[in-house]
Amino acid sequence: MSSFIVEGQNRLSGSIAVSGNKNEALPLICAALLTKEPVELLNVPDIGDVRIMLRIAGELGSTIPAHRGSALTIKTSSITTSELPIKLAGEVRASVLFASSLLVRTGRAVIPQPGGDPIGRRRLDTHFAVFQALGAKLTVDRLSVKGESARTVYTLEAPKGLKGAEIYLDEASVTATENALIAAAGAKGRTIIGNAASEPHVQGLCWFLQKMGVKIRGIGSNLLTVYGANSFGSVEHVVGSDYIEAASLIGLAAATRSDITITNVNPETMRMILFHFDRIGVKVEVIPNKRAIHVSSKQHLKIRKDLGGAIPKIEDNPWPGFPADVMSIILVAATQCEGTCLFHEKMFEARLFFVDKLQGMGAQIVLCDPHRAVVTGPSPLYGATIASPDIRAGMAMLIAAMAAEGQSVIHNVEQIDRGYHDIDVRLNKLGAKITRVADRRKRS
Repeated sequence: MSSFIVEGQNRLSGSIAVSGNKNEALPLICAALLTKEPVELLNVPDIGDVRIMLRIAGELGSTIPAHRGSALTIKTSSITTSELPIKLAGEVRASVLFASSLLVRTGRAVIPQPGGDPIGRRRLDTHFAVFQALGAKLTVDRLSVKGESARTVYTLEAPKGLKGAEIYLDEASVTATENALIAAAGAKGRTIIGNAASEPHVQGLCWFLQKMGVKIRGIGSNLLTVYGANSFGSVEHVVGSDYIEAASLIGLAAATRSDITITNVNPETMRMILFHFDRIGVKVEVIPNKRAIHVSSKQHLKIRKDLGGAIPKIEDNPWPGFPADVMSIILVAATQCEGTCLFHEKMFEARLFFVDKLQGMGAQIVLCDPHRAVVTGPSPLYGATIASPDIRAGMAMLIAAMAAEGQSVIHNVEQIDRGYHDIDVRLNKLGAKITRVADRRKRS
C-alpha cells in the first residue's frame, strides 16, 4: 500500500493528456472473450481496475501479451473455465461483465459477488433478470473460502444457448445494459433492450460489437435492438477519452487556480459537465478542432445564483445528465468558489460520506443527509492526514490537498490508482509536489 505526501498551494501550468475511458475499457475486455480471433484495443488506460480485469481474463483462458504503451491484444482461442476467481472478482465491480461472454462461449458462468467502491448498495438484480429473460437459469449459493468469510456466488446455466427476447430494464443501469448487449450479441435471434443506459462508454461497446459482426440499432438511445451473430471476427478498436478524468482535471485547475490545457478530450461528451462547472464560476474554453479544453488561472470563481436569487442545486442524472462520478470533484471545487450551492447525489447513498474529511480541512460544508450537501465558499483549506475511500473521493481529496495550505498525507492511494494512471507523476510535470511513499501504517 502507498500514500501521497502533498505540498499544497502550488499552482500548476502546462498541458496534460486525458487517458482512455476506464468505463469503456472494462466491458471491452469482457466482450473480447466472445471471439476466438485476436482483439486489439488502443488507448487503454494502464490503471488498477484494467490490470485486474486482464488478470481475470487470463485465468479464464485469454492470452494477453505485455502492453505496448496504451495498446493491448487479447486472444481467447478457448475458455478453460467458466468460474471467475473469487478473490480477483471481489476486487472490481466490472467482473460481473464476464457473465455474459462466458454464457455465450460455454453456456455456463459462475460469478462471485463482485467488488467495487463502497459508495452504497449496487444491486445485481437487473443483470440476472436480463440473463433469465434470455433463457439462462440462476442458482444462488454461499461459498466458504479458506481464511475468509463466506461469499455469495451466482451460477448461470444455458446449455442450449441464449435466445433473443424483449427486455425492459427496471433501471437504466450501465453495467446491466453492457451485460445485456454482450449476451444479446451471442443470443439466437433478435433482442430488444428497453430503458437502456446510453452513456458514451455504452455506445463505445456497441460500436465494438458492430465491428465484431453484430448488428445493433438505436445506438445512443434508450432503446437498443441487437441481432445475435453466429460468429465473431477480429477487431481493432480505439477506446474513447475519459471525460470523467477530464472533469477531474477541470476541478483541479479551478481549486488550485492553475492554468491547464487538457488534451485528448471529446467536448461533445462533456456538455453537461461544462455547463455545471460554469454554474459554480469555472469557465472552460473549448479549443476548436484540437480535441482540447483550457482552464485559465484568472477566474473569479463565483457561484451563479438561480433566477430570483435562489441557491443553485447541482444533481446527478443518467446520461445525458450530470455524471454521478463527477459529483465528488465538482463539490470540492465549489469549496474554493464564492457563494453557496446545494449538491444532490441521488444515485448512491454513501458517496458523500467523504465530506467529513473536507470539513476537517476547513471546508464549510453541511451534510444534510446521505444524499445532499450544502457548500459555502471560498473556504481556506489546511493540510491534513486523510485516507481515500474510493476512486472519485480519493481524487477529490487529492485536489483538496493540492489547494490546501501546508502538507497533507493521503493514505490508501491504490484507490486513486484504480481510476487514474500515474496521476502523481503526470501532475508533478505540471508543477505539483506529490511524493509517493510506502504506507507503513499498522494494519489489523
